[in-house]
Amino acid sequence: MARTKVIAGNWKMNKTAAEAKEFFNEFLDKINVADPEVVICPTYMTIPAAVEAVKGTNVGIGAQNMYFEESGAYTGEVTADMIIEAGCKYVIIGHSERRQYFNETDEGVNLKTKKALEKGLIPIPCVGETLEERESGKAFDVLKEQTTKMLEGISKEDAKKIILAYEPVWAIGTGKTATDEQANEACGYIRKLVKELLGEEVADAMRILYGGSVNAGNVKALMSMSDIDGALVGGASLKADFVTLVNFKEA
Repeated sequence: MARTKVIAGNWKMNKTAAEAKEFFNEFLDKINVADPEVVICPTYMTIPAAVEAVKGTNVGIGAQNMYFEESGAYTGEVTADMIIEAGCKYVIIGHSERRQYFNETDEGVNLKTKKALEKGLIPIPCVGETLEERESGKAFDVLKEQTTKMLEGISKEDAKKIILAYEPVWAIGTGKTATDEQANEACGYIRKLVKELLGEEVADAMRILYGGSVNAGNVKALMSMSDIDGALVGGASLKADFVTLVNFKEA
């Protein structure tokens, strides 16, 4: 099955609204937004400015997190409805930094993924092992546990809408990148798990991204791998030359 590539930028805790406008003024003039699918995930406070900037284009805006409850006494959290109203179509869930610094759990990732799907958002849940887990031979065990728990209770039709991101923790923001073969092997293993859990049709349809120090120098080779359907990009998405990654086919 031909799967549309996705290049998603995760701005993390960077850029004000004014800086976002400056970025998009330069970025949007240089991209072919038809292929691949392009997603930018700014901070909550910057979402309205980003949504306004991409009007009339095919660039999608996403949030970096959301809570699974509809409302309530959850100080500092936002709901799916709130980010939808702000103009988001996507939401990153369970990024390793959320797991590491904010005690995100596999159970929470599952609940958030379900809520996003229920509300019509496209979830981008993240899975990935630490360096210690990889070096001790436990990488695939970690991926199995995280992926299985993330998909628990999700229907086949809903699962097809998920964009799953493989992000080895040891490669995020470190400058280290999994080799093309390592990244493809892990994404292929995740696809095999999805097939075992939900069937071949879902596994063929689900897009699986690689994230971990993706840059202009390695993106084309990574995107040529059989089981890598795009990239979730951190630091390299903060500058307008992120366009080089989006236009990887021209490189």
